[in-house]
Amino acid sequence: MSDTESLNDRLCRVRLVVLDVDGVLTNGELMFDSLGTEYKAFNVHDGYGLRKLLGANVAIGIITGRESPIVASRARELDIAHVIQGASSKAEALSRLLSELNLSEEQTLFIGDDEPDLPAMKMAGISVAVANAVEVVKENADWVTVRSGGEGAVREVCDRLYDALA
Repeated sequence: MSDTESLNDRLCRVRLVVLDVDGVLTNGELMFDSLGTEYKAFNVHDGYGLRKLLGANVAIGIITGRESPIVASRARELDIAHVIQGASSKAEALSRLLSELNLSEEQTLFIGDDEPDLPAMKMAGISVAVANAVEVVKENADWVTVRSGGEGAVREVCDRLYDALA
């Protein structure tokens, strides 16, 4: 980011928000019952914020290194069409998504929390770390949220982006 260009100026160009899941859309805990069934808790306020952005013609994408039917189900519920699970390289997945959507890196905002997110965050026009992200991610982010992943961090980003686009 140049010294003269504010984050709000850059937010005005965003047309794609890409999220990691564990630690961003959730609090990062992995819960399994004795049969191996996985459980995740999503914040309803985050979901509403993502819906607001979709209504403002901002595409939403999910790129995660894990695979989970719960993520696919939540994405369907929120009308998130761009879901890439099992991504060994989030930067490569982001590059493919940008090509598919005919968007540039500067039109992208990526929200992450851990080291596997860093290459995609560095590629995006705006990189956001949630408050509970590991230190190296926060150090490399353009913006660190006040709220933690799974506890309204995504909504915080959605609201600020929505206001910037209005």
